[in-house]
Amino acid sequence: MKLISWNVNGIRAAVQKGFPDFFEEVDADIFCIQETKMQEGQLDLETPGYHQFWNYAEKKGYSGTAIFTKKEPLTVAYGIGIEEHDKEGRVITLEFEDFYFITVYTPNSQTELKRLSYRMTWEEDFLAYLKKLEEKKPVIFCGDLNVAHTEIDLKNPKTNQKNAGFTLEEREKFTTLLNSGFIDTYRYFYPDKEGVYSWWSYRFKAREKNAGWRIDYFVVSDALKERLADASILTQVMGSDHCPVELILK
Repeated sequence: MKLISWNVNGIRAAVQKGFPDFFEEVDADIFCIQETKMQEGQLDLETPGYHQFWNYAEKKGYSGTAIFTKKEPLTVAYGIGIEEHDKEGRVITLEFEDFYFITVYTPNSQTELKRLSYRMTWEEDFLAYLKKLEEKKPVIFCGDLNVAHTEIDLKNPKTNQKNAGFTLEEREKFTTLLNSGFIDTYRYFYPDKEGVYSWWSYRFKAREKNAGWRIDYFVVSDALKERLADASILTQVMGSDHCPVELILK
């Protein structure tokens, strides 16, 4: 079973940059995107053979998520059931026979960390949401989590310690999540691998120099460990400031 997640940084722009070709070529069972940056009716994206689910932010041209799945889910839910968090189109949950599948676009703490305290509340509420689902069946979640967990997850850890995505607070929240019974699938297979990133700034030729961050993830419940076959970061795929990440399940 092949699962793909990609922060497309605007799906309408990504479509102009070859998104449909990649979508068709990769032939995923479930393909999800974050940061769609659109409202309903602004794009008619044809994905034959897939069911489509979209969650739009109230604010135009901002945030937003979508999931394309070959298999029809048993149930679909948008958001996490907390009004404060559910206006930005950040979460879609699909229920299948043996797991819940979630795509998420985690809020960025922003410049000068002006949204860090909100981000901390989000982290606690999102983890509580995951644990509630886990009472019924295991969980797979993926997306742009806006955190580089450890020093090997970004090119320049020393100079970024007070920047959004690499603050001690954000990293500790991710550690707490993993300690709550979840697996960072890429690190499960490649615990010490360095220099593999999923996001690069558009400035300073960062991608050319591979001065990036690994902030896009597939995370699964411990109960699914035996089903993990491989995880990869598709750094060669262009079209966004992020590249897709992939998980293969047995």
